[in-house]
Amino acid sequence: MHSFPINLDLSGKSAVVVGGGPVAARKCAALLDAGARVTVISPKLGDRVGALADNGQVCHVARQFLPDDLQGAFLVFAATDDPEVNRAVALAAADRAVLADIADAPALGSFTLPAVMRRGSLQIAVSTGGKSPALARQVRDRLAGMFGPEYAAALDLLGNLRTKLLTEKGNSTYNKQIFDELAERLPALISQAAPAEIDNLLAKLLGPGFTMADLASGGKDPE
Repeated sequence: MHSFPINLDLSGKSAVVVGGGPVAARKCAALLDAGARVTVISPKLGDRVGALADNGQVCHVARQFLPDDLQGAFLVFAATDDPEVNRAVALAAADRAVLADIADAPALGSFTLPAVMRRGSLQIAVSTGGKSPALARQVRDRLAGMFGPEYAAALDLLGNLRTKLLTEKGNSTYNKQIFDELAERLPALISQAAPAEIDNLLAKLLGPGFTMADLASGGKDPE
């Protein structure tokens, strides 16, 4: 059975990380980047998680995990080096219908994290279903060489264009053709630092009012 890929909005949601070492540190960083409220359960913390706690970025509960620690949690990461503790987290999460990632035993959890490559708002995720995180990282790193920072700039431009275009011209089959052509050509033009060519392409496809300067304002016409 294949897993179901999904992007979760964790803004303001409660996330629990059980463990205080390097694995827990990576989970905390990813959760904070997604806007979650993070609680760390661990008698001791490594330097990286300790710094997050000292700065008030995570809440630290300095003791062993208890099942009721998951009360009100949206998801939990079991990231200790003790299989029994990780198993206890998995059981408590299942009893409370809390999403769980179990570091050393992915089959006990309800989700696994993919290896992710980011270019601005562009995210490319690679998953092996927990079978080989090392292979997932290698594939991600190969993809990183194929998609440079120009894709982040292209996506920002396309997002602003989409807002402006759908507002002024409505949704249409022709709009889809425009988006397809721009998605194909913009990254290369941005990589080549060819703003005049980009403006010419925008003018050809869309007419006046759709220059890079116009779109840099977020798709809104200046007042």
